[in-house]
Amino acid sequence: MSNGHKQFISEEDEELKRIQEKKLKNMINQLERRKKLTAEPAHVTDSSFDKTIEKNPLVLIDFWASWCGPCRALAPTIEQLAAEYAGKVFVGKLDVDENPATAERFQIFSIPTVLVIKNGCEVERIVGCVPKQHIENALKKHLGK
Repeated sequence: MSNGHKQFISEEDEELKRIQEKKLKNMINQLERRKKLTAEPAHVTDSSFDKTIEKNPLVLIDFWASWCGPCRALAPTIEQLAAEYAGKVFVGKLDVDENPATAERFQIFSIPTVLVIKNGCEVERIVGCVPKQHIENALKKHLGK
């Protein structure tokens, strides 16, 4: 093999290596951005609710209000679940005072109420301030199916 040919192959290998490294770095950045987007509960509204449940196969929605003590007590649990299930479960919060249409549609009479929605259908309803494990068990029941 001529020296010129070896140099060409070497330069080509270096270019391929740079391209691979650049693509890998971009993929890692995208995954990190996606995780940041889903690591916290999203604010869901009447206008975004249907699109949210259409786009995500498994959704956990916390129906709450700012004046509700039990809702505030449950908030850290919802935040933990959002972080722990990022990329697996869409976790959202819907303020019932600001979004009465969705609350009425799902007949939310007490808050906090947490709904688990799978493929667009309500599959679990948890009313009240409950331990994290209670909500987690409901999620796990529907994650593997």
